[in-house]
Amino acid sequence: MSYARIGVVGGGAWGTALAQLAARAGRRVVVWEREASAVAAMNGERENTVWLPGVRLEPAIRATGDMAEACAADAVLLAVPARHVRATAARMAESLAPQTPVACCAKGLEDGTGKLMSEVLAETLPGRAVGCLSGPTFAAEAARGAPTAAALAMPEGAAAGALARALESAAFRLDPTDDIVGAEVGGAVKNPVAVACGFAAGRGLGENARADLIARGLAEAARFAVALGGRAETLSGLAGLGDLVLTCSSAQSRNFRFGAALGRGATAKEALAAAGGLVEGRGAARAIARRAAREGVELPICAAVDAAANAGAGPEETLDALFAARPALPGA
Repeated sequence: MSYARIGVVGGGAWGTALAQLAARAGRRVVVWEREASAVAAMNGERENTVWLPGVRLEPAIRATGDMAEACAADAVLLAVPARHVRATAARMAESLAPQTPVACCAKGLEDGTGKLMSEVLAETLPGRAVGCLSGPTFAAEAARGAPTAAALAMPEGAAAGALARALESAAFRLDPTDDIVGAEVGGAVKNPVAVACGFAAGRGLGENARADLIARGLAEAARFAVALGGRAETLSGLAGLGDLVLTCSSAQSRNFRFGAALGRGATAKEALAAAGGLVEGRGAARAIARRAAREGVELPICAAVDAAANAGAGPEETLDALFAARPALPGA
């Protein structure tokens, strides 16, 4: 399979960045976007002025509002927020060929069910090869051609290596793996941990506290991944440690900004406004905490973020408590 034509479903910042990366790898790319104004801007002005302004789109990219057109590809990258994956995949099923692999690029668990995105896709796109693309990837940097690396997880025998090579370019590397669960868990857990790190920064607790949270967050992600059938070692790579360090160390992260606002005394509603967009860690913390409880896995950081961001508990009663007792690693 040459993967000459790539479909990207979702024309937000990350979907647009993925389209840029695929086009730079020599692929023809069709991006499905719901907002007609974004489609018009991408095709006319050659810029996604709605979601990723200031980035000139590659000539091989074309936007469409027709889902079937984007799905008529050799492979599809699904790049909508986690909460929209089920409904969007159901629409894709109407026109997606049975042999077309789908890599989900959303990070998180489904709110309500606590299912991984691969589990959601197995239900909505039965019989197809589904996986995920995850890693330390700020959209604006990747779109502008800054060196970027991520993991591409697909089932064994689904040619993850061939698809990874088809999407790679001088500034973009993809490491193939068959551990979909491990890659997904890394991408999901890092967001609540980033909220906690932002909180520590907002409280002025210093870099030692951040490093402590990153190490404990990595242990939580590994423990959760193993409980769901993944491999702990996957969390030491790009989809785990790499993504965790990036999101927990930069104010570019909306999750970090949300946590920092909480640390400065803002309410959850005020912190959401300060973050300036979707805070994936808020919903992820709730879904992860509930799934972890069902699986009998202790994830103190995710539970604390859920309590502070969703359950109305005061941060001083929940997030501050994370620094009162530090379990020994690696079973933190």
